[in-house]
Amino acid sequence: MLELHEQLDEFIVALKHSKVYLEYQEQLKRLCAQPELKQRVDDYRRRNYEIQTQSQQQNMFDEMERFQRESEHLRDIPIVHDFLNAELALCRTIQRVTTTIVEAVSEDFD
Repeated sequence: MLELHEQLDEFIVALKHSKVYLEYQEQLKRLCAQPELKQRVDDYRRRNYEIQTQSQQQNMFDEMERFQRESEHLRDIPIVHDFLNAELALCRTIQRVTTTIVEAVSEDFD
């Protein structure tokens, strides 16, 4: 088990040196340089999460559409746009890793 943890630690180091992670860190740094804007983005991200996790399926689409219209001006700010894109790219990378692991071992659970 220790070997697996060591390999996991190595993977995490590799992830943190990846282009997608470094881009995310750079965009986060740029955003953090403007605390008020960072707070607005954090509020946007929190609300987005709440809509996706707490809304009923039929209402979620309407709420998301309304939320996207209301927040369009925020997402049009270049620093915000770049940060959200970098965050999305990192999240998709982590999702691909997770999905790959689950698919690789799922056949063992049939």
